[in-house]
Amino acid sequence: MTPTVSASGLCLRYGGTRALDDVSLRLTQGVTGLLGPNGAGKTTLLRVLATAVPADQGAFTVLGQDPGTARGRQEVRRRLGYLPQTPGFHPDFTAFEFVDYVAILKELTDRGARHREVRRVLDEVDLSDVRGKRIKKLSGGMRQRVALAAALVGDPGFLVLDEPTVGLDPEQRMRFRELIARAGEGRTVLLSTHQTEDVAMLCHRVVVMAAGAVRFDGTPAELTARAAGRVWSSTERDPGAKAGWRTGLGAFRNVGDPPPGADLLEPTLEDGYLLTLDGAGTEVAV
Repeated sequence: MTPTVSASGLCLRYGGTRALDDVSLRLTQGVTGLLGPNGAGKTTLLRVLATAVPADQGAFTVLGQDPGTARGRQEVRRRLGYLPQTPGFHPDFTAFEFVDYVAILKELTDRGARHREVRRVLDEVDLSDVRGKRIKKLSGGMRQRVALAAALVGDPGFLVLDEPTVGLDPEQRMRFRELIARAGEGRTVLLSTHQTEDVAMLCHRVVVMAAGAVRFDGTPAELTARAAGRVWSSTERDPGAKAGWRTGLGAFRNVGDPPPGADLLEPTLEDGYLLTLDGAGTEVAV
């Protein structure tokens, strides 16, 4: 399958900090999860792929276009949907006016066709009933859905989502997951998140970053398998564990190298993720 995104050797420094360290990856249709702690380089990678900032080194293509050229960059932006971590809203705009404004920026010049597209994407995120309501009057979950609608304008082939479920309550998060799953049908979605459950529920593939570099690239099942035989239960926190916490049942769940005779547990994707970070020299805190 021809990749939607193909990146090789991406490097970017901010002062003395290497935000991206020789990042290479290929993205195909479906939802790919991007996991990593704060400062891992996730947002920087998304901004580079969204053509918001240029890399210092390396090259990449999106939908067959080279953003290293002015023409290629323009073509990518026309076919890209980007939901940043903190979307910038004009609070006095209605939901319809904001998405219409984004559609104008995407060069949808025919007013009738543009308004049909705005109504389509607002309907896709279940906001048709509040499209005339001012954004400042909407709930946090609804505002995130307005931002997703704006990202979906023009039916982009590549959708970039930077921690879209942060700050949402459990019901809003579940609803947003349904929207992301729907958006991933027939297009490529790159989803940056701190929520391992988002990845477990939505993604066919997961990339783990730490200190600006890719530390894992594979399926959720493969990431989970990294913790096979390395998760165990105990009545007290095991000081030899890489991470450990008390569960709701009162026992401790430990991740690391179990002692002989330990009561082994089935691993989760989060267990594999924690061990991957530990292997990358990243502090694991639970």
